[in-house]
Amino acid sequence: MRAPITIALILVSLAWSSSPLARDTRHHFPISDVMDNPEYAAQLDGVSFYFGEQPHPAVVKTFGKDRTNKKTNAFNKSDEEACQWVMLSALKQLKLRADDLGANAVINIISNYKNDQKSSETEYTCGAGGLMAGVALIGEFVVTE
Repeated sequence: MRAPITIALILVSLAWSSSPLARDTRHHFPISDVMDNPEYAAQLDGVSFYFGEQPHPAVVKTFGKDRTNKKTNAFNKSDEEACQWVMLSALKQLKLRADDLGANAVINIISNYKNDQKSSETEYTCGAGGLMAGVALIGEFVVTE
């Protein structure tokens, strides 16, 4: 009796893993879609964000680097909508860390999705599936002039 249950579980697992819910599509969306959204920008107020090699004011003090790895529910959302939401979540985590350290900026921010680092001034990397979306960032916390 145990064998039919085991076989059924294996078949369900295989069906689930090959379903669209198990997909992991990697997207590169514009950073500006998040940063230029007034509702999102209000949540990030007080800390400046500089992506890739964007020029920034002179650094007065540095606190080192840190990373985020945020996930969000993507069910019944477009990939773009889920990715914008989780990008905001990752930036809010950087902001909270900057606030804790006394930093007023996060510079040299790069995407680090599944440890695949991508530096861009204009795009972030987001992985989206049927149930979850994720963004991982690395940034350096500083005080600028």
